[in-house]
Amino acid sequence: MIDGVFNIIVKPKAAETKILGFDAEKHAYRIALKAPAEDNKANVELIKFLSRETGKHARILKGLRSRTKVVQIG
Repeated sequence: MIDGVFNIIVKPKAAETKILGFDAEKHAYRIALKAPAEDNKANVELIKFLSRETGKHARILKGLRSRTKVVQIG
């Protein structure tokens, strides 16, 4: 499965939580999140979503208050 450190660009307040694709120019995965970007809700949803999709522990290394994040999986 997937292990490593990844750049992620989030889009909060989307209709559903899903992976939108890979932005080759920014070397980052784009992920839409249903949760709003307030009170840490989008960060919590991102971690739950990545953990559920990969079956592994995920955590945000950088970007807790930014749409661009560095996430470690594994």
